Amino acid sequence: MQDVNSVMTGISTFAALMAGISIAVERAVAVIKGAVPPLANAWPKYDEVRAGLVNLIAAAAGAIIAIPLTWRCKLQTGAAVDLTPSMHWPTPVLTHDIESDQGPVLVTVEYRIDPRDREPFLAAIEKLGQERRRDGAYAWGIFEDASEEGRMLETFLVESWLEHLRQHERVTKADKSTQDTVQRFHTTGTPKVTHMIART
Repeated sequence: MQDVNSVMTGISTFAALMAGISIAVERAVAVIKGAVPPLANAWPKYDEVRAGLVNLIAAAAGAIIAIPLTWRCKLQTGAAVDLTPSMHWPTPVLTHDIESDQGPVLVTVEYRIDPRDREPFLAAIEKLGQERRRDGAYAWGIFEDASEEGRMLETFLVESWLEHLRQHERVTKADKSTQDTVQRFHTTGTPKVTHMIART
């Protein structure tokens, strides 16, 4: 409540300050117009400059007032998040060499879950999808087999083979924790991962 009161007080003070500045400028304009009539013709251009000046003063005053009001509001720094590379993704098994710029690459991950765990699984994998997109994936999605309940297929695209290999290096220990949460829903073995390279 004290923070809200401080903000309201600051806004009121700021509004009063701007009103005082505006009145002072208007009075000065009236005095100058009366004292120097030839300047009246040039006044429209001055009005534009004056408006810009008032806006700049208002922005500066607002920034100064905002500093003490927002001092307690800190951005999330992620200090408690372990961003150390985990390097836990295995190297993809290849039958032939792939050029670094080949792509896009379609990555699929197949999960077998208990159908009763569908909702918590989807909630967990949605968070994983956000991490995939952060690391360079796009067109991320999760699909369920219409003929086999509980068979889930995660898919996403990566721009090139080199970009996908870089994904392996970007995965952090915090990401691994999210992936471990998802994989706990997998009922047998480990999820099956495939890499499909575009040919057209």
